[in-house]
Amino acid sequence: MVQILSALSDSLPTAQSLEELTRPLLALLSEVTGMESTYLTTIDADEGIQRVEFARNVGDMVIPEGLAVPWADTLCKRAMDENRMYSDNVSEVWGDSKAAAALGIMTYVSTPIRSQSGQVLGTICAASSKQVARSPEVEPLLILLAALLGYALERGLLVEQLQVANADLTKQALTDPLTGLANRRAVLNDAARLFELAQRENKYILISVIDLDGFKHINDTRGHVAGDRLLCGVAAQLQHGLRSSDIIGRIGGDEFIVIALGTPIGHLDQETDMQHAAELLQDRLAKATIGRYELGQGLGGIEYTGASVGVVTVIPGNITVEEATKLADREMYKVKQERKAQRL
Repeated sequence: MVQILSALSDSLPTAQSLEELTRPLLALLSEVTGMESTYLTTIDADEGIQRVEFARNVGDMVIPEGLAVPWADTLCKRAMDENRMYSDNVSEVWGDSKAAAALGIMTYVSTPIRSQSGQVLGTICAASSKQVARSPEVEPLLILLAALLGYALERGLLVEQLQVANADLTKQALTDPLTGLANRRAVLNDAARLFELAQRENKYILISVIDLDGFKHINDTRGHVAGDRLLCGVAAQLQHGLRSSDIIGRIGGDEFIVIALGTPIGHLDQETDMQHAAELLQDRLAKATIGRYELGQGLGGIEYTGASVGVVTVIPGNITVEEATKLADREMYKVKQERKAQRL
Protein backbone atom coordinates (compact mmCIF):
# COMPACT_ATOMS: atom_id res chain seq x y z
CA MET A 1 0.00 0.00 0.00
CA VAL A 2 2.98 2.29 0.60
CA GLN A 3 3.98 1.91 -3.05
CA ILE A 4 0.43 2.72 -4.12
CA LEU A 5 0.35 5.89 -2.06
CA SER A 6 3.74 6.86 -3.46
CA ALA A 7 2.45 6.40 -7.02
CA LEU A 8 -0.61 8.51 -6.23
CA SER A 9 1.49 11.29 -4.74
CA ASP A 10 3.49 11.43 -7.98
CA SER A 11 0.48 11.65 -10.33
CA LEU A 12 -2.13 13.69 -8.46
CA PRO A 13 -0.39 17.07 -8.10
CA THR A 14 0.26 17.45 -11.83
CA ALA A 15 -3.24 16.46 -13.07
CA GLN A 16 -4.97 19.40 -14.76
CA SER A 17 -8.05 17.58 -16.06
CA LEU A 18 -10.20 14.54 -15.35
CA GLU A 19 -8.37 12.61 -18.07
CA GLU A 20 -4.94 13.51 -16.71
CA LEU A 21 -6.08 12.34 -13.29
CA THR A 22 -7.75 9.16 -14.50
CA ARG A 23 -5.15 7.71 -16.88
CA PRO A 24 -2.44 7.06 -14.26
CA LEU A 25 -5.05 5.78 -11.80
CA LEU A 26 -6.24 3.21 -14.34
CA ALA A 27 -2.64 2.14 -14.94
CA LEU A 28 -2.16 1.76 -11.20
CA LEU A 29 -5.39 -0.26 -10.88
CA SER A 30 -4.29 -2.46 -13.79
CA GLU A 31 -0.97 -3.18 -12.10
CA VAL A 32 -2.56 -4.01 -8.72
CA THR A 33 -5.42 -6.15 -10.09
CA GLY A 34 -3.54 -7.86 -12.93
CA MET A 35 -6.64 -7.54 -15.10
CA GLU A 36 -6.80 -6.84 -18.81
CA SER A 37 -9.04 -3.78 -18.67
CA THR A 38 -9.50 -0.98 -16.20
CA TYR A 39 -11.96 1.82 -16.89
CA LEU A 40 -13.89 4.77 -15.56
CA THR A 41 -17.57 5.22 -16.34
CA THR A 42 -20.05 8.03 -15.82
CA ILE A 43 -23.77 7.60 -15.30
CA ASP A 44 -26.54 9.79 -16.66
CA ALA A 45 -29.41 8.89 -14.36
CA ASP A 46 -31.91 11.00 -16.32
CA GLU A 47 -31.10 9.24 -19.60
CA GLY A 48 -30.48 5.85 -17.94
CA ILE A 49 -27.11 5.54 -19.70
CA GLN A 50 -23.67 4.45 -18.51
CA ARG A 51 -20.72 5.61 -20.60
CA VAL A 52 -17.11 4.46 -20.60
CA GLU A 53 -15.11 7.68 -20.42
CA PHE A 54 -11.55 6.36 -20.15
CA ALA A 55 -10.20 2.83 -20.42
CA ARG A 56 -6.86 1.02 -20.30
CA ASN A 57 -6.67 -2.28 -22.18
CA VAL A 58 -3.57 -4.49 -22.04
CA GLY A 59 -4.89 -7.89 -23.16
CA ASP A 60 -7.18 -9.49 -25.71
CA MET A 61 -10.33 -8.12 -24.07
CA VAL A 62 -11.08 -4.53 -24.97
CA ILE A 63 -13.45 -2.16 -23.19
CA PRO A 64 -13.91 0.63 -25.76
CA GLU A 65 -13.91 4.26 -24.71
CA GLY A 66 -17.16 6.00 -25.58
CA LEU A 67 -19.18 2.80 -25.16
CA ALA A 68 -22.67 3.72 -23.92
CA VAL A 69 -25.03 1.07 -22.55
CA PRO A 70 -28.33 1.06 -20.64
CA TRP A 71 -27.47 1.54 -16.97
CA ALA A 72 -30.09 -0.94 -15.79
CA ASP A 73 -28.37 -3.88 -17.60
CA THR A 74 -24.77 -3.25 -16.54
CA LEU A 75 -22.56 -5.30 -14.29
CA CYS A 76 -21.81 -2.13 -12.38
CA LYS A 77 -25.43 -1.65 -11.34
CA ARG A 78 -25.89 -5.33 -10.51
CA ALA A 79 -22.73 -5.32 -8.39
CA MET A 80 -23.82 -2.14 -6.62
CA ASP A 81 -27.38 -3.39 -5.97
CA GLU A 82 -26.04 -6.69 -4.60
CA ASN A 83 -23.15 -5.06 -2.74
CA ARG A 84 -20.86 -7.45 -4.57
CA MET A 85 -17.58 -5.75 -5.40
CA TYR A 86 -15.80 -8.81 -6.84
CA SER A 87 -16.60 -11.91 -8.88
CA ASP A 88 -14.28 -14.34 -10.69
CA ASN A 89 -17.16 -16.25 -12.28
CA VAL A 90 -19.31 -13.62 -13.94
CA SER A 91 -21.03 -16.03 -16.31
CA GLU A 92 -22.41 -17.94 -13.31
CA VAL A 93 -23.22 -14.98 -11.05
CA TRP A 94 -24.69 -12.73 -13.76
CA GLY A 95 -25.35 -15.16 -16.56
CA ASP A 96 -28.16 -13.07 -18.04
CA SER A 97 -25.91 -10.04 -18.63
CA LYS A 98 -25.68 -9.51 -22.38
CA ALA A 99 -22.93 -6.94 -22.00
CA ALA A 100 -20.74 -9.28 -19.95
CA ALA A 101 -21.26 -12.12 -22.43
CA ALA A 102 -20.50 -9.88 -25.43
CA LEU A 103 -17.27 -8.62 -23.87
CA GLY A 104 -16.27 -12.05 -22.54
CA ILE A 105 -15.86 -10.91 -18.94
CA MET A 106 -14.90 -13.64 -16.48
CA THR A 107 -13.48 -11.65 -13.54
CA TYR A 108 -14.92 -8.32 -12.54
CA VAL A 109 -14.40 -5.83 -9.75
CA SER A 110 -15.94 -2.40 -9.33
CA THR A 111 -17.11 0.24 -6.89
CA PRO A 112 -19.47 3.18 -7.38
CA ILE A 113 -18.21 6.77 -7.46
CA ARG A 114 -20.49 9.00 -5.43
CA SER A 115 -20.88 12.71 -4.85
CA GLN A 116 -20.69 14.11 -1.35
CA SER A 117 -24.49 13.97 -1.24
CA GLY A 118 -24.49 10.26 -2.14
CA GLN A 119 -25.51 10.54 -5.79
CA VAL A 120 -23.93 7.87 -8.01
CA LEU A 121 -21.80 9.70 -10.57
CA GLY A 122 -20.03 6.72 -12.12
CA THR A 123 -17.94 3.64 -11.42
CA ILE A 124 -14.29 2.59 -11.37
CA CYS A 125 -13.88 -0.95 -12.68
CA ALA A 126 -11.46 -3.70 -13.67
CA ALA A 127 -12.30 -6.75 -15.80
CA SER A 128 -10.63 -9.72 -17.39
CA SER A 129 -11.57 -12.59 -19.70
CA LYS A 130 -9.60 -14.93 -17.40
CA GLN A 131 -10.04 -15.90 -13.77
CA VAL A 132 -7.98 -13.53 -11.64
CA ALA A 133 -7.41 -14.19 -7.96
CA ARG A 134 -8.76 -11.69 -5.47
CA SER A 135 -6.01 -9.49 -4.06
CA PRO A 136 -6.43 -7.93 -0.60
CA GLU A 137 -5.09 -4.64 -1.91
CA VAL A 138 -7.76 -4.21 -4.61
CA GLU A 139 -10.82 -3.26 -2.57
CA PRO A 140 -9.19 -0.53 -0.43
CA LEU A 141 -7.51 0.83 -3.58
CA LEU A 142 -10.84 0.98 -5.42
CA ILE A 143 -12.45 2.82 -2.51
CA LEU A 144 -9.57 5.31 -2.46
CA LEU A 145 -9.70 5.86 -6.23
CA ALA A 146 -13.49 6.26 -6.12
CA ALA A 147 -13.15 8.97 -3.51
CA LEU A 148 -10.52 10.84 -5.54
CA LEU A 149 -12.48 10.57 -8.78
CA GLY A 150 -15.70 11.51 -6.99
CA TYR A 151 -14.28 14.92 -6.14
CA ALA A 152 -13.07 15.37 -9.74
CA LEU A 153 -16.36 14.30 -11.32
CA GLU A 154 -18.41 16.44 -8.96
CA ARG A 155 -16.19 19.44 -9.65
CA GLY A 156 -16.58 18.83 -13.41
CA LEU A 157 -20.37 18.67 -13.10
CA LEU A 158 -20.36 21.86 -11.07
CA VAL A 159 -18.27 23.62 -13.72
CA GLU A 160 -20.68 22.44 -16.43
CA GLN A 161 -23.67 23.66 -14.43
CA LEU A 162 -22.00 27.03 -13.90
CA GLN A 163 -21.22 27.30 -17.62
CA VAL A 164 -24.83 26.51 -18.53
CA ALA A 165 -26.10 28.99 -15.95
CA ASN A 166 -23.70 31.65 -17.22
CA ALA A 167 -24.80 31.03 -20.82
CA ASP A 168 -28.43 31.34 -19.75
CA LEU A 169 -27.73 34.59 -17.92
CA THR A 170 -25.87 35.97 -20.93
CA LYS A 171 -28.74 35.02 -23.21
CA GLN A 172 -31.26 36.61 -20.86
CA ALA A 173 -29.21 39.80 -20.73
CA LEU A 174 -29.32 40.06 -24.55
CA THR A 175 -32.83 38.75 -25.24
CA ASP A 176 -36.24 40.35 -25.04
CA PRO A 177 -38.11 37.95 -22.73
CA LEU A 178 -41.49 38.45 -24.43
CA THR A 179 -40.69 38.01 -28.12
CA GLY A 180 -37.40 36.14 -27.90
CA LEU A 181 -35.78 38.69 -30.20
CA ALA A 182 -32.56 40.51 -29.43
CA ASN A 183 -33.01 43.41 -27.02
CA ARG A 184 -31.68 46.94 -27.54
CA ARG A 185 -28.29 46.15 -26.02
CA ALA A 186 -27.79 43.08 -28.21
CA VAL A 187 -28.95 44.92 -31.35
CA LEU A 188 -26.45 47.73 -30.78
CA ASN A 189 -23.65 45.18 -30.26
CA ASP A 190 -24.54 43.26 -33.42
CA ALA A 191 -25.07 46.46 -35.40
CA ALA A 192 -21.60 47.70 -34.50
CA ARG A 193 -20.12 44.50 -35.96
CA LEU A 194 -22.28 44.81 -39.09
CA PHE A 195 -21.15 48.43 -39.54
CA GLU A 196 -17.52 47.28 -39.35
CA LEU A 197 -18.18 44.55 -41.93
CA ALA A 198 -19.93 47.04 -44.25
CA GLN A 199 -16.99 49.43 -43.97
CA ARG A 200 -14.50 46.68 -44.83
CA GLU A 201 -16.59 45.57 -47.83
CA ASN A 202 -17.45 49.13 -48.89
CA LYS A 203 -21.21 48.58 -48.58
CA TYR A 204 -24.04 50.67 -47.20
CA ILE A 205 -26.41 49.80 -44.36
CA LEU A 206 -30.21 49.88 -44.19
CA ILE A 207 -31.79 50.65 -40.82
CA SER A 208 -35.51 50.39 -40.20
CA VAL A 209 -37.55 51.31 -37.15
CA ILE A 210 -41.03 49.77 -36.90
CA ASP A 211 -43.71 51.15 -34.59
CA LEU A 212 -47.07 49.42 -34.07
CA ASP A 213 -49.83 51.91 -34.82
CA GLY A 214 -52.77 51.73 -32.44
CA PHE A 215 -50.95 49.50 -29.98
CA LYS A 216 -51.94 51.56 -26.93
CA HIS A 217 -55.60 51.39 -27.95
CA ILE A 218 -55.37 47.60 -28.27
CA ASN A 219 -53.74 47.36 -24.85
CA ASP A 220 -56.36 49.62 -23.28
CA THR A 221 -59.41 47.96 -24.87
CA ARG A 222 -58.34 44.31 -25.19
CA GLY A 223 -55.88 44.05 -22.29
CA HIS A 224 -52.15 43.55 -21.90
CA VAL A 225 -52.36 39.85 -22.76
CA ALA A 226 -53.79 40.76 -26.15
CA GLY A 227 -51.05 43.36 -26.61
CA ASP A 228 -48.38 40.84 -25.76
CA ARG A 229 -49.79 38.32 -28.23
CA LEU A 230 -49.81 40.97 -30.96
CA LEU A 231 -46.19 41.87 -30.22
CA CYS A 232 -45.15 38.22 -30.42
CA GLY A 233 -47.10 37.71 -33.63
CA VAL A 234 -45.59 40.75 -35.33
CA ALA A 235 -42.10 39.74 -34.16
CA ALA A 236 -42.56 36.30 -35.74
CA GLN A 237 -43.86 37.78 -39.00
CA LEU A 238 -40.99 40.24 -39.26
CA GLN A 239 -38.40 37.59 -38.49
CA HIS A 240 -39.90 35.21 -41.06
CA GLY A 241 -39.32 37.68 -43.88
CA LEU A 242 -35.68 38.49 -43.20
CA ARG A 243 -32.37 37.06 -44.39
CA SER A 244 -30.22 35.16 -41.91
CA SER A 245 -27.65 37.96 -42.01
CA ASP A 246 -30.21 40.65 -41.10
CA ILE A 247 -30.45 41.91 -37.53
CA ILE A 248 -33.83 42.25 -35.83
CA GLY A 249 -34.67 43.25 -32.29
CA ARG A 250 -37.25 44.82 -30.02
CA ILE A 251 -35.98 48.19 -28.83
CA GLY A 252 -39.00 49.54 -26.96
CA GLY A 253 -42.52 48.79 -25.85
CA ASP A 254 -43.99 48.51 -29.36
CA GLU A 255 -40.93 49.33 -31.45
CA PHE A 256 -38.75 46.98 -33.46
CA ILE A 257 -35.59 47.56 -35.44
CA VAL A 258 -34.21 45.81 -38.51
CA ILE A 259 -30.65 46.37 -39.77
CA ALA A 260 -29.48 44.92 -43.09
CA LEU A 261 -26.31 44.94 -45.15
CA GLY A 262 -26.63 46.70 -48.50
CA THR A 263 -24.70 46.36 -51.74
CA PRO A 264 -21.31 47.86 -52.70
CA ILE A 265 -21.15 51.63 -53.05
CA GLY A 266 -19.14 54.00 -55.22
CA HIS A 267 -20.88 53.68 -58.60
CA LEU A 268 -22.83 56.35 -60.50
CA ASP A 269 -26.32 55.14 -59.56
CA GLN A 270 -25.46 54.71 -55.88
CA GLU A 271 -28.05 57.13 -54.48
CA THR A 272 -30.80 55.73 -56.70
CA ASP A 273 -29.96 52.16 -55.71
CA MET A 274 -29.89 53.02 -52.00
CA GLN A 275 -33.25 54.79 -52.20
CA HIS A 276 -34.78 51.89 -54.11
CA ALA A 277 -33.45 49.39 -51.55
CA ALA A 278 -34.92 51.47 -48.72
CA GLU A 279 -38.33 51.57 -50.42
CA LEU A 280 -38.30 47.83 -51.03
CA LEU A 281 -37.39 47.08 -47.41
CA GLN A 282 -40.02 49.50 -46.10
CA ASP A 283 -42.71 47.90 -48.25
CA ARG A 284 -41.69 44.38 -47.28
CA LEU A 285 -41.62 45.08 -43.54
CA ALA A 286 -44.89 47.04 -43.59
CA LYS A 287 -46.70 44.25 -45.43
CA ALA A 288 -45.25 41.66 -43.03
CA THR A 289 -47.05 43.33 -40.12
CA ILE A 290 -50.47 43.36 -41.79
CA GLY A 291 -52.86 40.49 -41.12
CA ARG A 292 -54.97 38.67 -38.59
CA TYR A 293 -53.44 37.88 -35.23
CA GLU A 294 -55.00 35.42 -32.81
CA LEU A 295 -54.90 36.80 -29.28
CA GLY A 296 -55.65 33.60 -27.36
CA GLN A 297 -57.29 33.00 -23.97
CA GLY A 298 -60.77 33.60 -25.37
CA LEU A 299 -59.83 37.03 -26.71
CA GLY A 300 -60.46 36.09 -30.34
CA GLY A 301 -58.38 37.76 -33.01
CA ILE A 302 -57.61 41.13 -34.50
CA GLU A 303 -57.29 42.32 -38.09
CA TYR A 304 -54.23 44.50 -37.86
CA THR A 305 -53.78 47.11 -40.60
CA GLY A 306 -50.03 47.35 -40.20
CA ALA A 307 -47.23 49.27 -38.56
CA SER A 308 -45.44 52.47 -39.42
CA VAL A 309 -42.05 51.68 -40.93
CA GLY A 310 -39.21 54.13 -41.41
CA VAL A 311 -36.09 53.14 -43.35
CA VAL A 312 -32.85 55.03 -43.96
CA THR A 313 -29.66 54.06 -45.75
CA VAL A 314 -26.32 55.10 -44.29
CA ILE A 315 -22.66 54.71 -45.16
CA PRO A 316 -20.58 53.37 -42.23
CA GLY A 317 -17.69 55.54 -41.21
CA ASN A 318 -19.73 58.70 -41.64
CA ILE A 319 -22.23 57.94 -38.87
CA THR A 320 -22.57 55.89 -35.68
CA VAL A 321 -25.14 53.19 -35.02
CA GLU A 322 -26.95 55.39 -32.48
CA GLU A 323 -27.10 58.34 -34.91
CA ALA A 324 -28.37 56.13 -37.72
CA THR A 325 -31.04 54.68 -35.43
CA LYS A 326 -32.24 58.20 -34.57
CA LEU A 327 -32.53 59.00 -38.28
CA ALA A 328 -34.60 55.87 -38.87
CA ASP A 329 -36.77 56.75 -35.89
CA ARG A 330 -37.45 60.21 -37.34
CA GLU A 331 -38.31 58.65 -40.69
CA MET A 332 -40.70 56.27 -38.96
CA TYR A 333 -42.38 59.21 -37.20
CA LYS A 334 -42.89 60.96 -40.57
CA VAL A 335 -44.54 57.81 -41.95
CA LYS A 336 -46.72 57.58 -38.84
CA GLN A 337 -47.92 61.18 -39.29
CA GLU A 338 -48.68 60.54 -42.96
CA ARG A 339 -50.68 57.41 -42.14
CA LYS A 340 -52.55 59.26 -39.43
CA ALA A 341 -53.45 62.08 -41.84
CA GLN A 342 -54.73 59.56 -44.39
CA ARG A 343 -57.09 58.06 -41.82
CA LEU A 344 -58.65 61.45 -41.02
